[in-house]
Amino acid sequence: MSISLEIVGDRWSLLIVRDLMVRGLRTFKEFQQSGEGIATNILSDRLRKLESREIITRENDPADRRRARYRLTQKGIDLAAVLLELLVWGARHENTGVPCGVIETMAQNRECILAEVHRRWKERDPSPLQVKGEWRLPRSDPQKVK
Repeated sequence: MSISLEIVGDRWSLLIVRDLMVRGLRTFKEFQQSGEGIATNILSDRLRKLESREIITRENDPADRRRARYRLTQKGIDLAAVLLELLVWGARHENTGVPCGVIETMAQNRECILAEVHRRWKERDPSPLQVKGEWRLPRSDPQKVK
């Protein structure tokens, strides 16, 4: 536990991983403007630390080679289950503003949500993950899960 917390145990690192995984953010500017209020020096430091720990990778933006884009590595995407459990736990026990129905949908459909997160990562799909009252399996299987 202490090794895991040493690597990703601070608030900002987990929020960066969440933003890459769930919100589809990819650039320094997107992280900075995400609404969390992270200072630029802290953001730079956490991106460097996550990259040095091989949680994320830095790539040149194909549209502008001077700009960096960040992406989760396999090691980073393996945090999906942990983040989902933290999100569900926090929303169940604290007033987060997330509707109870959304949290229960997430809790009841963990495998489908994790499969979709992994699909989006493999396909480099930057669209934000959206969980509504009903969860749909990844595109390859049109069957619905309640």
